[in-house]
Amino acid sequence: MSSKGVTPTKTPIITRPSQIVTIDRYILDQEQSHPGASGDLSGLLYDIALTGKMIAREVRKAGLVDILGQTGTINVQGEEVQKLDDYAHECFIKNFDHSGRLCVMASEEEEEPIPIPDKFECGNYVLLFDPLDGSSNIDANVSIGSIFSIYRRITEGGGGGTLEDLLRKGSEQVAAGYVLYGSSTMLVYTTGRGQVDGFTLDPSIGEFLLSHADITIPDKGKIYSCNEGYRNLLFDGTRRFLEHLQEVDKDSGRPYSARYIGSMVADVHRTLLYGGIFMYPGTEKAPGGKLRLLYEANPMAMLIEQAGGLASTGKEPILELQATELHQRVPLFMGSKQDVELAIEFEGGAR
Repeated sequence: MSSKGVTPTKTPIITRPSQIVTIDRYILDQEQSHPGASGDLSGLLYDIALTGKMIAREVRKAGLVDILGQTGTINVQGEEVQKLDDYAHECFIKNFDHSGRLCVMASEEEEEPIPIPDKFECGNYVLLFDPLDGSSNIDANVSIGSIFSIYRRITEGGGGGTLEDLLRKGSEQVAAGYVLYGSSTMLVYTTGRGQVDGFTLDPSIGEFLLSHADITIPDKGKIYSCNEGYRNLLFDGTRRFLEHLQEVDKDSGRPYSARYIGSMVADVHRTLLYGGIFMYPGTEKAPGGKLRLLYEANPMAMLIEQAGGLASTGKEPILELQATELHQRVPLFMGSKQDVELAIEFEGGAR
């Protein structure tokens, strides 16, 4: 796909639709432009929108009811599970397991694949999801989000899917996106073909409305997003790249501004709109990185690249990695094409 980069500006370039378009209408229009479509992918996207509304409702009232805080249990990642995590996880499962469109699911919160119950029909798609990214920020009222990734099944014979259907390259995704729960609730997704669109929830009518049409990430930005608390644990190439971004050089637009929320959905959303680079590199303590390939890196990489950006481990493209484990972790650099290409140079020792 050719780059759709533009010259960075102080404010993001956002295409506003001239008419009111609901997400249901938009999905239907896209389906009708593809004769022969079964409607199953459209149905899954409708279900994503419904799930996002349900979780957004709980997020909005989280400060008013006993839903904040921890459940006292530890998930497969060794992290304390938040109450809202539990709700979001169950919300995804209950909204999708009976749809007849999926053959198997996987969640960041569960160690093993999530089968479709025997009493329900299986379909031709696979769903992987992070039900509530950034949940450690819940009690601080910081923006959080849900991330999803959809594949077509590759196993034959019908029935339930297998681990083989889940351990895939990101380049095989047919759709990916996230729901951001912040000052407003936004659903951003792509089904490929070089287009990423954003929909904002109007709570007064309960509808997602097209608000950000055909999002294009600037080819070069002026913002970097990284947890610099780990600076002393970073490898030399990453540390030198950070130092490069902080140097004063008017001709190349440096120094860059630092922006780090600590919620991946929020940080990537800003990067998608404003440009720059989001990075969660490997460290001496965690050389393989922290973010999960299947639940975070792959779907976000698809979005970024469909919008004209780039996503890499620093050594190889994220979307070309063959997953070998459900909870595999990877180093991650994603954002504006020129900024990520520069990071790759530093990571490879060329700078």
